[in-house]
Amino acid sequence: MNDTIRKEAANQARGLAIDAVNACNSGHLGLPLGSAEVGASLFSTGLNFDPSDPHWLNRDRFILSAGHGSMFLYSWLHISRYDLELDQLKNFRVLHSQTPGHPEYGETAGVEATTGPLGQGVGNAVGYALSGKKASSYYNTDDHKILDYHVIALMGDGCFQEGVAREAISFAGHNKLDNLILIYDYNEVTLDAMADQSQSEDAPAFFKAQGFEVFDIDGHSLSSIDEAVSQAKVNDNGQPKIILARTTIAKGIPEVEGTAGGHGEGGAKFAEAAKKGLGLPEEFFYLSDEVKSYFQNLAGERAKAKAEWDTLFAEWGTKNPELLNELNGRNKEYTFDELSSMIPEFTPESANGASRASGGVVYNALAKNIPNIITGSADLFGSTKNYLKDGGDFSPENLDGRNIWFGIREHAMGAICNGVTYDGLFKISGATFMVFADYLRPSIRLASLSGLPVTYIFTHDSVGVGEDGPTHQPVETVSGLRVIPNLDVIRPGDAEEVAGAFIAAQSRKDGPTAIILSRQGIESVSSRSAKERRLGLQKGAYITHKETSDLDLIIMATGSELPHAIKAAQEIGSGVRVVSIPCFERFEKQSIEYKEGILPPSCTKRIAIEAGVSDTWFRYLGSEGKAICIDQFGMSAPGNTVMKELGISVENIVSVASKL
Repeated sequence: MNDTIRKEAANQARGLAIDAVNACNSGHLGLPLGSAEVGASLFSTGLNFDPSDPHWLNRDRFILSAGHGSMFLYSWLHISRYDLELDQLKNFRVLHSQTPGHPEYGETAGVEATTGPLGQGVGNAVGYALSGKKASSYYNTDDHKILDYHVIALMGDGCFQEGVAREAISFAGHNKLDNLILIYDYNEVTLDAMADQSQSEDAPAFFKAQGFEVFDIDGHSLSSIDEAVSQAKVNDNGQPKIILARTTIAKGIPEVEGTAGGHGEGGAKFAEAAKKGLGLPEEFFYLSDEVKSYFQNLAGERAKAKAEWDTLFAEWGTKNPELLNELNGRNKEYTFDELSSMIPEFTPESANGASRASGGVVYNALAKNIPNIITGSADLFGSTKNYLKDGGDFSPENLDGRNIWFGIREHAMGAICNGVTYDGLFKISGATFMVFADYLRPSIRLASLSGLPVTYIFTHDSVGVGEDGPTHQPVETVSGLRVIPNLDVIRPGDAEEVAGAFIAAQSRKDGPTAIILSRQGIESVSSRSAKERRLGLQKGAYITHKETSDLDLIIMATGSELPHAIKAAQEIGSGVRVVSIPCFERFEKQSIEYKEGILPPSCTKRIAIEAGVSDTWFRYLGSEGKAICIDQFGMSAPGNTVMKELGISVENIVSVASKL
């Protein structure tokens, strides 16, 4: 360990950030400059990783929660010999570069999570830590400890203030995730002003109250950072760790350091003087040969350490072939037939009922066959019905438990589910009432952006909730989710479609799925076979009731309104087709031939029925179609009464059809 070289590396990392932000005239200098010594410590001694294998199973996971300071991460990834060339730093924030404005998962080697919205990275880190605790408990043996990685996240005052981080911190402390280390860039400055303008918490006392072990250090002292990280790693004391690294924002640019003006690109105009003051040459994007050589040697040592772990892993696999097979099968791609065979067909008696109840039956059937399924609920297991009956409860005493009690922390639940999914070892779902989906919407958006196959289970899907009234009756929420790119929103219309929905979610690899389930009962009236309905759902839409004469009218429906559509069609006459459209997104991915086969352009008389707002239906209704939807808030009364009062009924479909 050479402190002279590491101090030079810290200043040269500052220079890289100054040059990158100056070159594109945008970005954030405050954190990269203020936390440079934190980076020098972590990427030299604090983190266990191999830059030649960024997905190594036992690497320490580093997450930059304060993602606006992305040049901090890019600089240190480059210096540490990850596959991130200097030209990419020079192209900071340039179109199609590997250095976007905020770190994006899958775009840059070494980036463990898409961060930027403040606090999300803290939640992601908690999810990673949860995954790590479960995996180490399950796979480690007395003779072979193959998993002992830590999760380290760098946060700032902005993350500290965000509710999602507060929720996640509370969850981590309660569950004693002692493999989690948060480093707080404690400069007491936010974007607009000094932090005391908007916060007055005693941060050390706050974290102590949450069950964290607290280290309060000089964030510019390499030895202090080294010691704190080292102690945090060896203290398996049932406490997550917080390192309060007291730093000066934008350190190295006297004109703005220590002030809110140092947060963004304001200091870039002083680049020339700043670099001179840091002892750096005028050369743009300068790295000395000594720094390059030092970190190149470290990369070689890390490759050797990784090779030693490979030997340990091979020995573990030889002695534990069943565990090895299961670990290798964690991301197995199941076929539709394989997944469908795990779920018994519903009988006529069991098919009728709330789709949340059907969902519980289906999910438990899948979980019996797929060991890495885990699930959680925001204090609503009894209502969302996704509890895995033989799975046990996750707790510090039972790390193998498959049911996670998130508490009333919907937003943290979303961010934690993302973190678990980034880690890639478990297939997780989180559940709450549909009306509360907006509490975790930012996490859903990031899962969609990052292509994470998280499953969301949202129950109590409409005004059918009934007596709880409009505060708990979602009318706009389903459509609000449908507009998020890369999110599959599935609202199944009977028990077999529920089975198809969970099959679709389990088999999806490139993005999240929201399964929308009812509190009210749904009568199963389709004449199509169970397999036809399950397969039809995979395509997003299918004909569930076919006309027996010339096609005159198409009724489209989803969710609990599907039985109404089928009954109305039977009453209206032989020229009526009913199309179930449980998932717009999947339907849109089908071929033109398939879509026009389901919704022939020649048939312009169309009705859509859904107990929600009408906006998202007009793409299928055309200019002559009619929407039977609910473009207002609900009311407090029994669910069936509210539905009928707002026009969601067989009688109203027949009436509207007669006018067409």
